[in-house]
Parts: sequence; structure tokens; C-alpha cells
Amino acid sequence: MRGLRQPTNGRLYRLCDQALAVLAQGRVPGLDSVFVDDDAALEARYGLRVPVLRDAQGRELDWPFDVAAVEAWTR
Repeated sequence: MRGLRQPTNGRLYRLCDQALAVLAQGRVPGLDSVFVDDDAALEARYGLRVPVLRDAQGRELDWPFDVAAVEAWTR
């Protein structure tokens, strides 16, 4: 599952931390956190949606999610 990204920002860090905890619990490998604060295009796209998971194919899974949802989404 390479290429899994989690757009995140400084304002919603608690939610992002919760999402990271879910991913750790599910032992999701290969996560790359992407901070959107310094990129106007990413901020416009993800600003209030973070945390969001995005895979290499461009599919996205919005928060809230649990381990079961992530496992189903990554199949």
C-alpha cells in the first residue's frame, strides 16, 4: 500500500493525531503525512477535510474512519 498520504494541518492536529492512532492500531504501512498549511492549492482542497487518506490511485477516505474502514478501503 505504498503512496498512502494523509493531508494534515496545524489547526486540526488533534484529529490528525487520532487518525494516526487508528492507522497505527491497524498497522498501516507506508504513510506519508503531508502538511497543507504552506500550499494554497492543498489548503483549498483539504483545509477543513483533514484528516484525509489518499492513495496512489487518488482515492480518498475522509475522517472519521476506524481500523475496519481503513482495511476495507485499502483492499
